[in-house]
Amino acid sequence: MPNCISDKMFALTQKNSAVREMFEEGNRLAKLYGRENVYDFSLGNPNFPAPARVKEAVIDVLNTEPTTMVHGYMSNAGYPDTRKAIAESLNKRFGTAFSEANILMSVGAAGGLNVILKTLLNPGDEVLAFAPFFLEYGNYVRNYDGELKIVPPNLPSFQPDPAALEAAVTAKTKAVIINSPNNPTGVIYSEATIRALGAVLEKKASEYGHPIFILADEPYRELAYDGAVVPWITKLYRNTVVCYSWSKSLSLPGERIGYLVIPSEIDDYTLVFDAASIATRVLGFVNAPSLMQRAVMRCLDEETDINGYDSNRKKLCDGLRAAGYECAEPQGAFYLWVKTPCDDREFAQTAKKYNILVVPGTSFACPGYVRIAYCVSAHTIEGALPGFKKLAEEYGLK
Repeated sequence: MPNCISDKMFALTQKNSAVREMFEEGNRLAKLYGRENVYDFSLGNPNFPAPARVKEAVIDVLNTEPTTMVHGYMSNAGYPDTRKAIAESLNKRFGTAFSEANILMSVGAAGGLNVILKTLLNPGDEVLAFAPFFLEYGNYVRNYDGELKIVPPNLPSFQPDPAALEAAVTAKTKAVIINSPNNPTGVIYSEATIRALGAVLEKKASEYGHPIFILADEPYRELAYDGAVVPWITKLYRNTVVCYSWSKSLSLPGERIGYLVIPSEIDDYTLVFDAASIATRVLGFVNAPSLMQRAVMRCLDEETDINGYDSNRKKLCDGLRAAGYECAEPQGAFYLWVKTPCDDREFAQTAKKYNILVVPGTSFACPGYVRIAYCVSAHTIEGALPGFKKLAEEYGLK
């Protein structure tokens, strides 16, 4: 008997997200052993609270603005004054010249990516992503009958390889997703890397006679350590659309608030912006959450305190390396990308013996590694390190 649900969704039910599976496994183990005895590094869910200013901003909005403004509809692109404030903030920080006409409020960076992919893709169009990458990219692209093509990883730096990009681009390539600071490696793509990638795309766009867009997925932009600089890509490659979210920078993942930057300089700017505004509606988002639009407008100058993440990063890196593990150098975000001494799925399964939950690199199109999300409490890291050491000894790492 045929399935009642669509073929696309049936395939997804048979292959659920490994991240979410590990998260649910953590809940199961917590019931058996107590939450404090389970070391769950699966989900990028910030353990650090949102800045106090966020709560103050929400209260201020509720106390001072008309209810119809706080909870009502607005244009699909979002409140004009919110978009204007974001544009001015970006201009101040990056020396750009955006206006509210370049900002489209979105339901997080994921919602923004879906909006711009629906805007750009025809069936059969290709979107390229550099391995390893956030596992949902493939689902997002397939939502609009596109094809996600994987550009192989550049080991051991994980800086994208322009030659590999050039080999992957075809006449069907419509866009390339760039995620920096990167999930899962924590690597920040350098300005030299971005310029080299842009040169490849300009050459190929000229060769094939149509634009190739960079979609810059940037929810981790503010999480950069040791003075590392995250390049602002619209200044380096003209046909760039930025997808941003406050989920990580202000610890607001459940609020689903972000924006797209659609520069006036891109090809067919007016058509792209108008289509993206319509895509927001037809995808069912209608508009980004109204209360959070009013709140984040008041928090644009809020500086993220990354000291807790940085402390976790150093403690985990030092502990794992002392035990014999090899790690990619995490310059940003809050993930550690660790080479495994065996099949990554086997390693993740074995780690459960010590109540440690990590995500296999296979889920990020890069086997042989695991991702460890260190946006957790210091207790979780301290409690897990003895188990990681035992795992290392079990596999003869040191």
